[in-house]
Amino acid sequence: MKQWLEKLNKKIEILASSERMRFVRIGGGVFWNLTLLAIIFIAATLLFVGGVGAGYFASLTKDEPLRSKEEMREQIFSYEETSELYFANDIYIGKIRTDLDRRETSLANISPSLINAVLATEDEYFREHTGIVPKAVIRGLLQDVSNSSTQTGGSTLTQQLIKNQILTNEVSYERKAKEILLAYRLEHFMTKEEILEAYLNIIPYGRNSSGRNIAGIETAAQGIFGVSASKLNLPQAAYIAGIPQAPFTYTPFTNKGEQKSAEGMQPGIDRMKTVLYRMQEAGYITKKEYDEAIAYDISKDFKGYEIRPEEKYPWLTAELELRSKEIFAKILAEKDGIDPDRLKEEENLNEKYTILADRTIRSGGYRIYSTINKDMYDAMKKVTEEFTLYGQTYKKKGKDPETGEEIEVDVPVQTGSMVIENKTGRILSFVGGRDHEIEQLNHATQAYRSNGSTMKPLLAYAPALDYGVIGAGSPVVDVKFKRSYDNYEPVNYIPTQELGIIPARQAVASSQNLAVLRLYDSILDRRPATYLEKMGFSKLTEGDYVNLSTSIGGITHGATVEENTNAYTTFANNGQFNDAYMIERIEDLDGNIVYEHEAAPVDVFAPETAYMMTDMLRGVMKQGGTATLAKSQLKFSSDFAAKTGTTQDHKDVWLVGYNPNISVGVWLGYDQPRTLYAFNNRYQHPSQRVNRLWANYLNTLYDIDPELVGTKETFKKPEGVVTRSFCGISGLAPSTSCANAGLVTSDLFNKNVFLPSKPDDSFVSSTSVVINGNTYAALPNTPTEFVQMSGFGLNQAFVDRMLGRLGGDASKLLSFTSGKGVVTGAPFSADSAPPQPVYATLANGSLSWTASSSNDVVGYRVYSVTDQGRSLVRSLKSYEGYRVSVSPGVRYIVVAVDITGLESGYSNEVGEVVETAPPETEDEENVVPGEVIEEPEEPEDLDEIEVDVDPVEPSGE
Repeated sequence: MKQWLEKLNKKIEILASSERMRFVRIGGGVFWNLTLLAIIFIAATLLFVGGVGAGYFASLTKDEPLRSKEEMREQIFSYEETSELYFANDIYIGKIRTDLDRRETSLANISPSLINAVLATEDEYFREHTGIVPKAVIRGLLQDVSNSSTQTGGSTLTQQLIKNQILTNEVSYERKAKEILLAYRLEHFMTKEEILEAYLNIIPYGRNSSGRNIAGIETAAQGIFGVSASKLNLPQAAYIAGIPQAPFTYTPFTNKGEQKSAEGMQPGIDRMKTVLYRMQEAGYITKKEYDEAIAYDISKDFKGYEIRPEEKYPWLTAELELRSKEIFAKILAEKDGIDPDRLKEEENLNEKYTILADRTIRSGGYRIYSTINKDMYDAMKKVTEEFTLYGQTYKKKGKDPETGEEIEVDVPVQTGSMVIENKTGRILSFVGGRDHEIEQLNHATQAYRSNGSTMKPLLAYAPALDYGVIGAGSPVVDVKFKRSYDNYEPVNYIPTQELGIIPARQAVASSQNLAVLRLYDSILDRRPATYLEKMGFSKLTEGDYVNLSTSIGGITHGATVEENTNAYTTFANNGQFNDAYMIERIEDLDGNIVYEHEAAPVDVFAPETAYMMTDMLRGVMKQGGTATLAKSQLKFSSDFAAKTGTTQDHKDVWLVGYNPNISVGVWLGYDQPRTLYAFNNRYQHPSQRVNRLWANYLNTLYDIDPELVGTKETFKKPEGVVTRSFCGISGLAPSTSCANAGLVTSDLFNKNVFLPSKPDDSFVSSTSVVINGNTYAALPNTPTEFVQMSGFGLNQAFVDRMLGRLGGDASKLLSFTSGKGVVTGAPFSADSAPPQPVYATLANGSLSWTASSSNDVVGYRVYSVTDQGRSLVRSLKSYEGYRVSVSPGVRYIVVAVDITGLESGYSNEVGEVVETAPPETEDEENVVPGEVIEEPEEPEDLDEIEVDVDPVEPSGE
């Protein structure tokens, strides 16, 4: 029984033990299954969330193209960089006008302190991560989901680079997702050093000391502290590194380039201290370095205000930008397979490529090297500011550009000038105006004005020389046109002046209008305005090719100072035209030359023509020329030739002069044309003003470069230029008659096109009379006592040839004092009526009378009167005066005689039977009855002026 019970107990124990195990097993299985289910649920949830997240991420980036390595690198390195401008000899002017200044640099040229400051502040795990920091991304996501007010930066430098160069600053999950994806890819395509360098070149840094927006570490270092990025000390590096978080809050400058107040600069200084703290925390600097940097007065290092290039050199920078755009427009058009010449003809096409060119130069980081000599430019600017004889400044109504209120604005006399190197066409300097704030128009390159008499050599004299129509001293006709010619009645500067037949070089020197108009008319059918085309005149119209007035500056749209001066370099350059230019070359970021000026000389005039024209223009600066004042004001001597110009009513005045090295042109006038003439003479005559200003410019240029400006080199005469004799009034080979008349002279000719070989045909034997100072052929019935019996007259064929289709008064061709008895031979049209009588007086044995009011009187007869009749005492030609000495005790009358022999009625009768003799004088003691008395004093009555009739020998010029 006991054994049975023991066995039973054992069975019960075994049974109990089995139940526990079963329970344990069951419980364990349930727990395991539950755990497994939980794991499966969590895994499924995670997979679901991950799938949803991945799907959402994929949906956010589905439109993002798969960029190749080359595409991404190109986009990263395509950051904009500001182009720079330079004077000649690579002297820096400044950056071109742009919304953002940037200058690229390399990592090797950046201070290590700055790199460490950036890494400590912006991306402490930059060296370890692969483009993103997951925990930073998750932290940023949770902060965004929870709408946390405390945001900590989650973007790496790589992500910021992607955001700035490939994507945008848009705040969205889509942009963030693309940023993460592209940042990861970029880390496989670029090294850490490349990413860091690119980042430091693109990040914005607020404003510089000129008030401009800046980007890139080198631009920031130069613009804020005035040092290179490689020279930044620790506090400076920390200050700059802190700016990108809030560029316009932390920058020390306002938009005008002024330093902010102490209060305004404090946020930037506080940010610098934060950067220094993080640098110490990251182990980049020691505690000692930190303490020293914290105590550093960073405000003393801020750069002082720097004037912008466009403020210091407004006309120059604007002109260089304009010309750069023109150059790049052609380059870009040519790249697109478009003929650049089409840009001149198609406005829309030109506008398109000008816009593209503008973007290119403002963001391409080009270096634009000009021809402008800095010292010359600055010196001419000073002369312009100090000159005091411009003329009166007027007032006009205008509007304040800021308030729009109506105000009075100044209207000053403006000026423009240009200095060009003849042999190359390089523009060495220019003056765009007097005050850029009043008027921004560049009066040297963009203002089109009538060029007045400076047109004469370019369009009339030089072409006539080139055609072989004249030599340097050939005769030209300075006589008014017949009134019936096209209702055009031009006059000389002195309206009543008609010099007749004069040498061409005299007409140039004294700038005779009538002479040049007649000469131009004789060559007009050859379209000489084509010469202007070759010399760069850009706005010619069809009317400019056919109008006579073009030859005296009456050009439809006018010319710029640059065009006018550039044309004169043709004479200095042996007849070859080099188009003036201001940009020498343009280089890209890597120093590659993308543009370099190439000379394209154009043959315009023969070398012989250029030399003869220059020799004629030398006379403009000699005695009697219109630029003698300018020459007298020069502090040096050189072989100068020049031409002045004055437009109608003195609205424009010009002077263009040149020597073998340079040509200098100057213009004065109002923007809205009005007379420069001042009746109070306070500012001197307008022509004198431009003479003085031109000389002032030349003197200051000479001080800068005496060898260039005051060269002792002279213009060399070509072999084709020879000296030949000719008849001064016909220009033909001398005849015996011309020699006997004393009119043979000599001057320069181009033997290749024209020599005076045809015999002179101008003379015929002639008798003549003088009426009102003019010489006419005597009529068959003209009383011989009033006729000049010997001499030479001009035959009618010659007269007709000289006057041409423009006609004119033939009696004006030659003064009666010219030559030895030479007269024009022009017939006088008499009125067939007796002359008007005169009034006689008798005093102190001297009989005098008034001049007859008739216009055909050739002389006067003095008669003695008795009861039996009258008796001739003396006949006087009209130019011999109006007075004779007479015997006492006789009565006298005087009559006027016209060219046909008709006498006027008797004058009043004067004289007595007995008359007391007047006291003797030195001049009268040997006077005999009937002798002409010459009075030394000029009579009060103009009608009693005596005329000197002694012939004058020609000067030979």
